[in-house]
Amino acid sequence: MIIRRALSALALLFVTMLCNAQLNTVRVMEIGRNALYFEDYVLSIRYFNQVIDAKPFLHEPYFFRALAKYYLEDYAGAIQDLDIAIEKNPYISRCYQLRGLCHASSDSLYLAEGDLRKSLKFNPVDKDVWQNLALVVMQQGDWSNAVGVVDSLLMVSPRDSRAYLMRSQLALNTGDTLLAKDMMEKAVSYDRFSADVYESRAILSMMTADYDSAMVDLDKAIDLMPNRSTAYINRALARFYKRDFRGALKDYDMALYVEPASFEAHYNRGLLRMEVGDYNRAIEDFDWVLRVDPDNTMARFNRAVLREKTGDYYGAVDDFTAVLNAYPNFEYGYFCRAGVRRKIGDNKGAEADEAWLKSRQIQIAWGNAQGGGYVAENDVTRKRSDKNVRNYNKMIASSMTDDKKYETQYRGKVQNKNVLVELEPIFVLTYYKAVQELEDAVYYYNPFEEFNRRYPAGKELLFTNDERALASNEVTWHFNDIDSVSLSIASLPGDFMPRLQRALDYYLVQDLESAMRDLDVAVEAAPDEWVLYFVRSFVRYKMLEAERRNAVNDNSGLLQKGDSGLPDIDYRLVRDDLDKVVELAADFRYAYFNRGNVSAKLSDFKSAIVDYTKALEVDDRFAEAYFNRGLARIYTGNYEGGVADLSKAGELGLYQAYSIIKRLKYTGRE
Repeated sequence: MIIRRALSALALLFVTMLCNAQLNTVRVMEIGRNALYFEDYVLSIRYFNQVIDAKPFLHEPYFFRALAKYYLEDYAGAIQDLDIAIEKNPYISRCYQLRGLCHASSDSLYLAEGDLRKSLKFNPVDKDVWQNLALVVMQQGDWSNAVGVVDSLLMVSPRDSRAYLMRSQLALNTGDTLLAKDMMEKAVSYDRFSADVYESRAILSMMTADYDSAMVDLDKAIDLMPNRSTAYINRALARFYKRDFRGALKDYDMALYVEPASFEAHYNRGLLRMEVGDYNRAIEDFDWVLRVDPDNTMARFNRAVLREKTGDYYGAVDDFTAVLNAYPNFEYGYFCRAGVRRKIGDNKGAEADEAWLKSRQIQIAWGNAQGGGYVAENDVTRKRSDKNVRNYNKMIASSMTDDKKYETQYRGKVQNKNVLVELEPIFVLTYYKAVQELEDAVYYYNPFEEFNRRYPAGKELLFTNDERALASNEVTWHFNDIDSVSLSIASLPGDFMPRLQRALDYYLVQDLESAMRDLDVAVEAAPDEWVLYFVRSFVRYKMLEAERRNAVNDNSGLLQKGDSGLPDIDYRLVRDDLDKVVELAADFRYAYFNRGNVSAKLSDFKSAIVDYTKALEVDDRFAEAYFNRGLARIYTGNYEGGVADLSKAGELGLYQAYSIIKRLKYTGRE
């Protein structure tokens, strides 16, 4: 009997240990997904590794580790993980979808098509998968197959402007200009606030030499999205066709202002500077192109021509020789090199080039060689993917589907991708913030400085609403700090400071639940410390955001359930903590700002406006508060007040406010 009881107790203990192990695994998965949601990809992989070590038979940790690797552009590693995930559970749509994206990003288009079609077997109404499949098939040049895919996409999503853009491009590829225009007009009618549709319609207009209409559409695209370089590049091309070289140069300069690393802008500006005789600065553009793409023979050939014009004959010979090594049958290259060689006294080399040209002419005359002029096609522009050196003097033009914009509901922090604009995010307390090119704002609160001096971590805390992912060494530091601070907590259980320190460590390694537990204990120990309520408010807020997003991702590959739209009661707990903060620190502007964001989250925009106004009463140069109050006012119908606030936010450094003001012009409300 005693032995039986002992065995029963052992069995119960074993079951309890198994349950705890299960719970721990679930917790680690949750933390890893939190890290993934907040774009801490390296940290998330660390957590998924732990789950895989504990339970290698599960498919989920392999999928999410693959997703982290996909974000890090480790496509081969992601595919390996997805192979394992599919082997363990071959019925999950999102595994095939993600593997298809990885294959597509690695230019394995046939494999990508197969995976995306498998994904659609499990979820035939997934718009993102249909879009990706259409792009993959179009890149293979299979136009009839692509038409079928896009038509299926339009059945699933009949108001999808991007689908109409693809259908328009396919009509162009098959020579049906009328259908292309019809599809383009439908794209515009379904999405009047998309820079993409106006830019694509402009490209179509340029194909038919209607440059005036193209420029009108490109003006609209730039108004809607002033920080994207492609519209400036295309408008520069339209101006070039109209012989407005000065305007084209200004557009290329602007394209490079908003995107200094734009290959197309540097290359095209180099050609245009060459056209207008600005040879030295044209060389600078081609120098840049060759630094980022040393094998670009067209840029090298253009630089060779420019070096000859500026008297750098030896440099020109070197460049011509490099081009001819890559393209040994490029007749015009030999002609140019022969001329430069004579200028430096290399008559023997020049004669050798001229002899090759004579031999080549004889071969062509007798039909023994393919040759002819140095221009391959009649088009006045080329695609960047064109590697024919004979098109060296053609500018690079975009097509409507040049960019491989593969869609996934997981990609980056696009929590509200159907929303026109987003509020500036809440402020948090941390050790790190993202580094910006323009650092105008200083986030500072004088009463907090004394608290910072007695904070024990040896790192200075700061306020920011622009967090960044931790580096690997920083992750290690915080894990070690958790172990170290835990000893302090054991020896000083009544001191709230170590609890706060460990809570912030947990927060930064995305263990939000553990952070909340420490903060609850700290608040009990020091109920008059406003900092604790502030930290607990944003940790709870971030935890709720991650939970909601992870719940959506769990349903991916399935039909999405409708959102009731009811406010989450837990957001009111966030607001309760912020109420306590403003009670204890009435001039703390970030508490008002964050409370305004919580009210906006609950669609209570009137309360949000009150809080943003209070934040501005404390600091009348608080750009983020102007920005968010402007949006809240617009949501409540006060367009004039909203635009005024957005204008002030732009004046104070939030330049995206100007883009929103321009969008409002097209609503007819300004």
